[in-house]
Amino acid sequence: MGDIFSWFAKNILRYRSAMVMLNISRSFPELKYRQIKEIYKGFYRHLGEIVAEAIWFGGSSYDRIRKSGIVTLTNAKEISEVFDSTPSMTVLCTHCGNWEILGGFLGYRTLNGEKLTIPESAISVVYKKLTSEISDRVFALNRVNPLEEVGTKCEVESHNILRFSIKHKGERRMYIYPNDQAPYWGAGRHPIGLFMNQETTAMMGSAGVACKLSHSVMYAKMKHVERGRYEMTFIPICRDASEMTPEEIIRKYYDLLQEEIRETPYNWLWSHNRWKW
Repeated sequence: MGDIFSWFAKNILRYRSAMVMLNISRSFPELKYRQIKEIYKGFYRHLGEIVAEAIWFGGSSYDRIRKSGIVTLTNAKEISEVFDSTPSMTVLCTHCGNWEILGGFLGYRTLNGEKLTIPESAISVVYKKLTSEISDRVFALNRVNPLEEVGTKCEVESHNILRFSIKHKGERRMYIYPNDQAPYWGAGRHPIGLFMNQETTAMMGSAGVACKLSHSVMYAKMKHVERGRYEMTFIPICRDASEMTPEEIIRKYYDLLQEEIRETPYNWLWSHNRWKW
């Protein structure tokens, strides 16, 4: 299925073809054309796999996800320790790997029999509502969690997150934010300097809430190992966000993202208009 989706997107739809080539070329000015073309092809191959995996994931239980081994969580013990020892945890994720299967977080395999001690009811996924009601609902089911567990995790729209976080300040929670998109209109556009060789603006809302409420902050790295296999590692950014500024946190986030993209260039969402002004 992944091969079919990939071929169709690249050769028939030519899905955002010019945008993909422009983004890759500007991000890697040191590469020759044939190297850029390889990343371009690799991106579409991976895009097809993302679609196929998201469809499979939508009909899967936690038990099926765990048995498949689609994602291995490499440092469950460290994640649990940070979660249990801080007021709440902010997790900054990206559009690397397959972000559409993050809803299976508690069903992923772990190394060495490590256990996650985070209850599902403590997880809040922060999102921006899509204009299409049907698309919004379809993606919401994957964000929250698969099949029989639907409804136990909490979704929070981005414009309500500060109010929600303050209301639940006395609870230990994990807040998961996608943070590498171009800033939404009305969300504030904060210059952060160079990212992938280009002047970049970013949203500060996630870091701002974390700073106000002294959350720990972690970066979610999703490494593509092979077809149908990912390794996910949570990398600490800080234990107490109130000791940093939102700008420092987001700059660290983008440094980690740039490192991940350079490690596996095809693994990021190059079709997104990230540097629109």
